[in-house]
Amino acid sequence: MTDQIILLNSPGDVTHFQVDDQRVDLPGKGEIQIRHHAIGTNFLDVYHRKGIYPLPAYPAVIGVEAAGVVEAVGPGVDSVKEGDHIAYAGPPVGAYCSTRNIAADRAITLPKVISAKTAASSLLKGMTAYMLLTKTFHVRDGSSVLVHAAAGGLGSMLVRWAKSLNATVIGTVSSAEKAALAASYGADHLVVGRAADIVAEVKRLTGGNGVDVAFDGIGGDMLVKSIRSVRPFGMAVSIGQAAGPVPPVPVEELRPGKALSHPSIMAWCADIDRYREAAQAAVRAMETGIVSQIGGEYSLTDVATAHEELESGRSAGSILLIP
Repeated sequence: MTDQIILLNSPGDVTHFQVDDQRVDLPGKGEIQIRHHAIGTNFLDVYHRKGIYPLPAYPAVIGVEAAGVVEAVGPGVDSVKEGDHIAYAGPPVGAYCSTRNIAADRAITLPKVISAKTAASSLLKGMTAYMLLTKTFHVRDGSSVLVHAAAGGLGSMLVRWAKSLNATVIGTVSSAEKAALAASYGADHLVVGRAADIVAEVKRLTGGNGVDVAFDGIGGDMLVKSIRSVRPFGMAVSIGQAAGPVPPVPVEELRPGKALSHPSIMAWCADIDRYREAAQAAVRAMETGIVSQIGGEYSLTDVATAHEELESGRSAGSILLIP
């Protein structure tokens, strides 16, 4: 079967994708060639596709995580060998293809208990959870945490990981079905429905105080609600904009003493030592069952449908592309 690559001809909707045959050269010095078995999709891919986060040139290949088997090793590489099962995440983009050459130091060797599909659905999200829960805000025993979209790919991992740290987790979900999933992941309390008064519910559940930290990947006008759900001297963390761009937030919303953080996992991963630290932490978490459920699988050539499903918010869990 011919290898394939997904080209993004210009920023826009899913009609801007083009399926093309792929030819890959042998890996160069310090590189390996990976045969993708599963490719993860993330809202970051949507932001790249739409041009919210512009790419340097077009046509471009997007995608920031995948897992598979090493097919060839370039000169000077001794950290992995042909036949190794590996995964990778982060920059540079380019995962939407059958086969790819990447820098060998980006390869994360997978234990046998972690499948390619699990790794592709969970590595970047696990790295993000590690960054958020241990670096952006130090969640610990007794912390109170608000997680939006608690049944989603990243949300579910945040719930599971925060519970492993003995935090109290309040999750928001859009439906009763997703509430049942989030509860199964360990959420202590759930605010259900898009019309729910999130701020009032969080305050009620925390005795009027608010949570220590709120993780907001929704964006739009949700960020102000997240800030208002945080206790004085707590933190609201903006990690995405699934509902659209965040309007200007008056600085007065941060009184008294609230902090607002806008971390980037791609910026974190640009440093190879931090990248490997977060990736290894994510792998250890996956070994203990802290994973993102797989909400759907699509062939690589059906990338447009996969993106439409990702943007719809219907799926609970991660969506994979299978070459």
